Amino acid sequence: MSKPEDLVEMGESAVKKAYARWAPVYDLTFGLIADAGRKRAVQHINTLPPGRVLEVGVGTGISLPGYDRKHRITGIDLSPEMLAKARERVRKKRLDHVESIQEMDASDMEFDDGAFDIVVAMYVMTVVPDPVRVMQELERVCRPGGEVILVNHFSQDKGLRGKLEKGMARFAEDLGWRPEFPKETVMISGDLQLVAEMPLHPFGLFTMLRFAKQPGLMEQAV
Repeated sequence: MSKPEDLVEMGESAVKKAYARWAPVYDLTFGLIADAGRKRAVQHINTLPPGRVLEVGVGTGISLPGYDRKHRITGIDLSPEMLAKARERVRKKRLDHVESIQEMDASDMEFDDGAFDIVVAMYVMTVVPDPVRVMQELERVCRPGGEVILVNHFSQDKGLRGKLEKGMARFAEDLGWRPEFPKETVMISGDLQLVAEMPLHPFGLFTMLRFAKQPGLMEQAV
């Protein structure tokens, strides 16, 4: 069984290079494959009360037009090429609910503790060099009582899909993401309680996880 500590290492420079290559064609390739999961996450966020939303790994900003204007959106990403497209999208579509688009490392965010009501990371955790550290940061910047939402691919250990993921793992740096990525990687102890898990199209390749931030949760479990 794959373990979080067995993850293929991916350096920041490799991630940036991969997404510099992907930026020109992202919306027409992976952007389409990931469309259903992205829309499902944004639809859920739009049912929540007005608040500050942080989208980690905003990429080309393909999700930004979908957010209800009652929310105030901040987007961050590590790729300058992706962010340039996101800023252009905000300008062209006059997305005045988007407060800022910033180049920032998700494992060391420059925001205060509890700065956001909702923190969402879509198709991000398999990409970042240190997913455990990123998960800790998502928790930190979410306010008590808020939500942390992940949309991600989580690998399987068995069957044809498991074999394919293991075989593709050695190409992780070239792909720009880890095909082999167990769900246990993001199930860190802390103040986050998993409240919902939903398989997503296409074919259940992706999953949406919703966490509620409950301070003191870890102490209660001891």
